[in-house]
Amino acid sequence: MILYLHGFRSSPYSAKAQLLQKHMEAAGAASQFCCPQLPISPFAAIEMAEGIISTADRPVTLVGSSLGGYLATWLMECHWQRISHVVLVNPAVQAELADQFVGTQSNWHTGENFEFTRRHVAELKALEVPLVRHLEKYWLLVETGDEVLDYRLAVAKYHGARHTVLEGGDHGFTHWADYLEEIAGLDNKVLTAPS
Repeated sequence: MILYLHGFRSSPYSAKAQLLQKHMEAAGAASQFCCPQLPISPFAAIEMAEGIISTADRPVTLVGSSLGGYLATWLMECHWQRISHVVLVNPAVQAELADQFVGTQSNWHTGENFEFTRRHVAELKALEVPLVRHLEKYWLLVETGDEVLDYRLAVAKYHGARHTVLEGGDHGFTHWADYLEEIAGLDNKVLTAPS
């Protein structure tokens, strides 16, 4: 089963989530894909994801994009026995970056406005994972042209995990379609870090 965690201001209508969902449907595995609309509160988003993970009938593959990658890391480190793999796509790695977004924000896809508060930033900071332990379960996908986050921070944080670092691109990860088949088939694979 794949649980996709979207990024800040995003939704299940994100291009990456939609492409992966369609890939799973075409493979006859539509029921094994889940991408909920995450609450604005990081604590509430974690609680929602934990509920999905705890009721899954098999270990879950997490796919986290941007802020979703930040949340996926906390979930993996706390529930590693129920998670088979984590795919991080241009992930956020520092909660401090969220300070700049305090105030009224809007969802990219629905246009709905919401308030992002200091309390939400504090929740993110409380969920920060200073040391990633289960590196053998992580796959980091980053593009050097990410205009929102510094890919080098992610490369450093997940040092020792499997890395795919692609030149150019952007925060949306332009090469996403190239990796759908491998991500969908991760259940029976062991990730290996680069030599």
